[in-house]
Amino acid sequence: MKILTVCGSGLGTSFMVEMNINTILSELGITDVEVNHSDLSSAAPGDADVFFLAKDIAEGGSHLGEVIVLESIIDMDELREKVTQVMKDKGKI
Repeated sequence: MKILTVCGSGLGTSFMVEMNINTILSELGITDVEVNHSDLSSAAPGDADVFFLAKDIAEGGSHLGEVIVLESIIDMDELREKVTQVMKDKGKI
């Protein structure tokens, strides 16, 4: 399974969210999920199974497929809840 975190530049926000998702996956004991980051203009629907985007660019990424919109990119509780739900939905936990 692949997760792609996406932001406007592909350098700051998306990289931070990628690191935080990896931390959460580690806490959950999930090791077979690949997490990467990208800028919005480079992201394509086939790049991942699930895309995590901040709400300010959610509309621009709506074409990607399964998109998880983050209300706050720094809220670890929100991210943990959404990552956990995705892992449940995908049968990882």
